[in-house]
Amino acid sequence: MPSSPLLDSDLPLVAAPMAGGPSTPALAAAVGDAGGFAFWPAGYLSAEAFAADLGAAHAGAGSGGRSFGVNLFVPQDGAIEPAAFRAYAYALRGEAEALGVDLPAVPRHDDDAWRDKVDLLLADPAAVVSLTFGLPGRADIAALRRAGSRVLATVTTADEARAAEEAGVDGFVVQGPRAGGHSGTFDPRRPIGDGPTADVVRAVRAVSGLPVVAGGGVDGPEAVRALVAAGAEAVAVGTLLLRATEAGTSATHRGALADPAYARTTVTHCFTGRPARALANGFAARHHAEAPYGYPELHHLTRDLRRAAARVGDPERLHLWAGTGYRATREASAATIVSELAAGL
Repeated sequence: MPSSPLLDSDLPLVAAPMAGGPSTPALAAAVGDAGGFAFWPAGYLSAEAFAADLGAAHAGAGSGGRSFGVNLFVPQDGAIEPAAFRAYAYALRGEAEALGVDLPAVPRHDDDAWRDKVDLLLADPAAVVSLTFGLPGRADIAALRRAGSRVLATVTTADEARAAEEAGVDGFVVQGPRAGGHSGTFDPRRPIGDGPTADVVRAVRAVSGLPVVAGGGVDGPEAVRALVAAGAEAVAVGTLLLRATEAGTSATHRGALADPAYARTTVTHCFTGRPARALANGFAARHHAEAPYGYPELHHLTRDLRRAAARVGDPERLHLWAGTGYRATREASAATIVSELAAGL
């Protein structure tokens, strides 16, 4: 059974970081106990909450001997025009009224507490730090590496991989267009297709010799084999873990993943201002065409609306993140899911 030297794990299988609830300490521990490697998402957390999670992760690693990774959201420019923000907020007024939610009146921009989170990781390094939504300054990458972390950049094209290698990273998380949730593309306005992740892996391997973790559209052992054959050292899984017993996925989201009424996925920026793959639902159908780009402003605009939709069981107004392999999800322990995927190695 192949291992992953890059991640220091027995199995070359990775629990992708799923910010906003699905990733939990129990899920990370279960994947680690099964021989895989787990990433913890720092995205959306306050610096204080991330510090607590980081401490818990170190404590768990110390008792169980498991290495772990941390995923950081790279700060975005946030170039949305106030008029575009107001127009979109006005367009969403009916959605908000249906759920009894007040929408923000002005756009909110933040950097997801980037500096505080980097400083915490410099003081208490994780084995691996992955970067999503672009590249930070080279000084931050170098500092994280000096602290003892291997730094991986999430890339979606060969050109992004070239830029990341020049910036000094240790390797890549190659995200294919079939992946669920946010695309890590450096250019949010770039159309996201639906081609196989293996093609992206081969394109990246053609321009760089750095190691690759690959994910996107993984729906079973055969997909794992294909990505390893294409040149990936390890395979990342997100969507397949959404219905794992240990995942923090909302009941509304879990139900939609199993509901035959949701027949396809779509890539839309209408929920957060960045492209993300989700189950096609009413909100996306009504608002994709009119939504402006602008992350994190749109994320903050729709956040309370989406939370309310999850709380009251309204999947038609919820961001139902899912990759194209969502039909293969099922209620099972993470250990069972990892074991079944390992059969492909």
